[in-house]
Amino acid sequence: MIKNLFSRSFSGAARTSTVAVSVAATLLAVSAPALAWEPTKPVEFIVPAGTGGGADQMARLMQGIIVKHKLMKEPLIVVNKSGGAGAEGFLAVKEAKGDPHKIVISLSNLFTTPMATGVPFNWKDMSPVAMMALDQFVLWTNASEPYKNASEYVAAVKAAGPNKFKMGGTGSKQEDQIITVALEKATGTKFIYVPFKGGGEVAVQLVGNHVNSTVNNPIEAVAQWRAGQLRPLCVFDAQRMPYKGKVTETQSWNDIPTCKEAGVPTDYTMLRGIFMPAGVTADQKAFYVDLLTKITATPDWKEYMEKGAFNPTFMTGDAFAKWLGEAEAAHRTLMTEAGFMAAASK
Repeated sequence: MIKNLFSRSFSGAARTSTVAVSVAATLLAVSAPALAWEPTKPVEFIVPAGTGGGADQMARLMQGIIVKHKLMKEPLIVVNKSGGAGAEGFLAVKEAKGDPHKIVISLSNLFTTPMATGVPFNWKDMSPVAMMALDQFVLWTNASEPYKNASEYVAAVKAAGPNKFKMGGTGSKQEDQIITVALEKATGTKFIYVPFKGGGEVAVQLVGNHVNSTVNNPIEAVAQWRAGQLRPLCVFDAQRMPYKGKVTETQSWNDIPTCKEAGVPTDYTMLRGIFMPAGVTADQKAFYVDLLTKITATPDWKEYMEKGAFNPTFMTGDAFAKWLGEAEAAHRTLMTEAGFMAAASK
């Protein structure tokens, strides 16, 4: 069985420090003097994933908040670079050493892509700015199917035999496939894993019954859930999501049981963080820390956190760097157990 080591080891600590860090950061933003540096031309905001997915949605929301609240003089331009499971985007930032007009939003493919492909990239090739949130994963099926919970679905997959049911996900040898392998090992099932470019496409494919299930993030499938097209079976975390406001007429995020409750002992949460190229100055990084702090203080951001059922953990500086190092080690274990490591990464 594959367990998400960093979900248990780091999420709890992150949650404990969230309030203190957020309050301190907000006070800093209010009381700090004018920043010594700010962008002098448009800033390229790279998304190392396809359009419509969780990272793309978050980046475009941040872009909109900046415009709405006039948080930056120069425009922020979102650019999707999804090639090579996100390697295209990360390498673009690596190659832009010292350029403060380029930032990237990261997923956990920050770790999985170089490990799976051997591409010459590591998170230390960039400059960490801030963790914006931790994202959940949910097991989804089409609402027209008879499965009311994860136990019923897993039983149907086992009864059908190996490679009869299709699991859709974003990318290959990334978070979605890691969770799929974990699910297989925990339940004795075997899926046909079907990769797509982004979570938006994954949700569309499930609505169209082209796959039998997905492990999409909440924000990537909430519209289809609200429309009665998809059904959430369980969340891959150690505890239920805290949000109790109704998303549909009858259910809130909190009503979705954990997969462990449903007899599927597998959990995994994903990073949503912001990085700059290496070689930027302290003043340049300070501008973006201040900008991101202001974004997280807006009602728009808080509403988005609840809508997408995120764990709204904000972290910067040494604490974020320490978290990244521990998460990288945990992913190396997960990728090795799943057999996904490229020869050059072992």
